[in-house]
Amino acid sequence: MFSKGDKVSVLDEAMDGVVLSVKENQVTIETEDGFVMTFFVNELIKINDSSNLLDSIRRINVSEISKEKEIPKARSFVKEKKSRHEIPAPEFDLHIEKLVPNKRGMSNYDILTLQTETAKRHIEFAIRNRIPKIVFIHGVGEGILKAELDFLLGRYDNIAFAEGNYQKYGQGATEVFIKQSAM
Repeated sequence: MFSKGDKVSVLDEAMDGVVLSVKENQVTIETEDGFVMTFFVNELIKINDSSNLLDSIRRINVSEISKEKEIPKARSFVKEKKSRHEIPAPEFDLHIEKLVPNKRGMSNYDILTLQTETAKRHIEFAIRNRIPKIVFIHGVGEGILKAELDFLLGRYDNIAFAEGNYQKYGQGATEVFIKQSAM
């Protein structure tokens, strides 16, 4: 495959050279910088020195081959750390479609009132039952329900709230943290 005097390029390195000797499956080359190095046959590619166009095509092929040989990097995910005994926080979807079978005949005021009353019931239930965290899914929309929810939550002394986990809910959720008092 290779013979003395052939011009070659190393696949995994940006290095070219001339073949000095071939022994079984090992090829010794002299690089353009004057170094003598030995490579396996499958690590080299023969260069046809006929024109610059072919040289540029060879460069493309060498880079494509090099990419194929690369080991793909593992994708990293940021994962929430949870203990084995941690119970996931209850999620309550406040979209009107989830609350009533048919919204026909309801005004926007009626819809908003039903959504805020539902949220209030869930908050009161969580406080009574000492549930430390709940999540309200309100969606993005125009932000009217979110504003009403923020106003409602602000009236409680023992509650803190923040935007929900963006990776899980996007911008359409609010996490509610209930501070437990000693009874």
